Amino acid sequence: MQLERHENALLKQENDKLRSENQSIREAMRNPVCGGCGSPAMLGELSLEEHHLRVENARLKDELSRVCALAAKGVKFIRFSKQLSEGVWAVVDVSADGLMRDQGITSASATANMNCRRLPSGCVLQDTPNGLCKVTWVEHTEYDEASVHQLYRSLLRSGLAFGAGRWITTLQRQCECLAILMSSIALPEYDSPAIHPEGKRSMLKLARRMTDNFCAGVSASSAREWSKLDGLTGNIGEDVHIMARKSVDEPGMPPGVVLSAATSVWMPVMPDQLFNFLRNEALRAEWDILSNGGPMQEVTSIAKGQQDGNCVSLLKASPTNANQNSMLILQETCADTSGLMVVYAPVDIPAMHLVMSGGDSACVALLPSGFAILPAGPSIGADHKTGGSLLTVAFQILVNSQPTAKLTVESVETVNNLISCTINKIKTALHCDV
Repeated sequence: MQLERHENALLKQENDKLRSENQSIREAMRNPVCGGCGSPAMLGELSLEEHHLRVENARLKDELSRVCALAAKGVKFIRFSKQLSEGVWAVVDVSADGLMRDQGITSASATANMNCRRLPSGCVLQDTPNGLCKVTWVEHTEYDEASVHQLYRSLLRSGLAFGAGRWITTLQRQCECLAILMSSIALPEYDSPAIHPEGKRSMLKLARRMTDNFCAGVSASSAREWSKLDGLTGNIGEDVHIMARKSVDEPGMPPGVVLSAATSVWMPVMPDQLFNFLRNEALRAEWDILSNGGPMQEVTSIAKGQQDGNCVSLLKASPTNANQNSMLILQETCADTSGLMVVYAPVDIPAMHLVMSGGDSACVALLPSGFAILPAGPSIGADHKTGGSLLTVAFQILVNSQPTAKLTVESVETVNNLISCTINKIKTALHCDV
């Protein structure tokens, strides 16, 4: 309740500020001032175009201030799109911090504390005679290396993290998936034939939402309002990032208090080996408590592209006793040269039957967990570890079905123990002497 009162007070202050600015803008419109001498302007001196420009500038400043009032994570940027000529388009982004400072929305000192800026970057898209598209990407990013964890500094220096190649490979993978979503043609032969085409599209949309929510939970995206916990972390190490959020009448989310816990570790195995181990349903019992101690069975699988490893699967865990129902797990795996992901979530059996028959996937509640795998650079951290993989493990757990429930240290430590136990099981299974 104390947190809610604090949030309400902040919202009231913001509303009062916006109301005051609105009133100022109205007064300025009623009493125009000459920009040259500062004296009252006659109606003829203020052109209709200038009036519209002032109103538009005020609106844009207000919108920008709203955007900048969100969480400070990530890079806020402005996007400009333009058709350059027949069959040629450009999409260019640039960080908004300079504009924020110039408009007085944030101070110069606050802007100086931003750890990452996207300088003018983007792509040129050009139609080709064979019906395809040629993409040229240019990426300029500036970051403060002192703010980057030791594990990731080599990755950033290599250009894999912010480089143009990462954008291109991700775009290519997404285009292949989009082609499947829009196509009525039969998918590759290793797909399961039992699902109707509309059901495949519905499953792909559900998996995309699951992975988006997973990434938002790891990165504390402004799309999801996560609160960092203070005073409830107990004996949890500083490398474990724990947040909480309350879900109330939110489509696609179970109601209650949700904890998100994430951490990253170095693993002395190659990314492909780690990825293939984690996505293999037959080996899942070696690390996943949802497997009930036995191998999972693949109910169906949908390819998302030409590369092996890009697919959406529905897995079934074997019940531990005759009175227990089988559990379904929705899993999405993504692979390209920039990185790999394995994301999964338990799903309701009747709801999945509806989705597989082509029904609306928005009704399926999801709490995704999973792994992100990146190639490690030539030298990692103070120990100068070489090669291997950077593994990020993240869980979202419903700790209480009542949104008004209080969080406890025990709940936080349970999620933290789940992460530690999972990492140790993976290391043991892969014979990692770390």
